[in-house]
Amino acid sequence: MTYQIEVTYTDTFGGEPNYCWVKRETLTLPKGLSNRAIVRRIKASMGLSGVRGRMYSCGDYWDFKPFGSCTVLMANVVY
Repeated sequence: MTYQIEVTYTDTFGGEPNYCWVKRETLTLPKGLSNRAIVRRIKASMGLSGVRGRMYSCGDYWDFKPFGSCTVLMANVVY
């Protein structure tokens, strides 16, 4: 079993996604990974390894907002 995860990285305006520019990626990850491991792989796919920020998760959705940057990384499982 695997996850198909769609990842979107974009800028923000007033704290909300702006989509003025967007980077997209689709990942295939094995099931059974922790949220932390999933977010590490999602961040690596967008070149954000080692970047600190705030991570939120709600079921099959992850949101990462880097500190000091007006950007947001969003990821969700594609069914």
